[in-house]
Amino acid sequence: MIAIWVKVRVKPQGRQRFLEAIEADALGSERDEKDCYRFNVLQDEKEENVYYFYEVYKDQAALEAHRTMPHYATWRAAADSVDGPTQATRCATVFPAAAEYWSKGKR
Repeated sequence: MIAIWVKVRVKPQGRQRFLEAIEADALGSERDEKDCYRFNVLQDEKEENVYYFYEVYKDQAALEAHRTMPHYATWRAAADSVDGPTQATRCATVFPAAAEYWSKGKR
């Protein structure tokens, strides 16, 4: 499995457009992609224009498939609302260890 932690800083004037686009991407990812196990969006408590995405995919093919989806295109169309480059960190899931935990409700 692949887990990704992404930090983005959003331009204040683009925040609403960003939130609408990333909500469409996150909800669409979990709803429409059987191999996208998690897509959470969090806001930093101290910096209101800093957000984090926590995404979990079955494998590299699932991540690549995600990038071809219409909801991903919605997010990309709003990417100019981001202030500077995104910071992505790829991780391996550790716990829960059972693959069934991650894919529950997806099959």
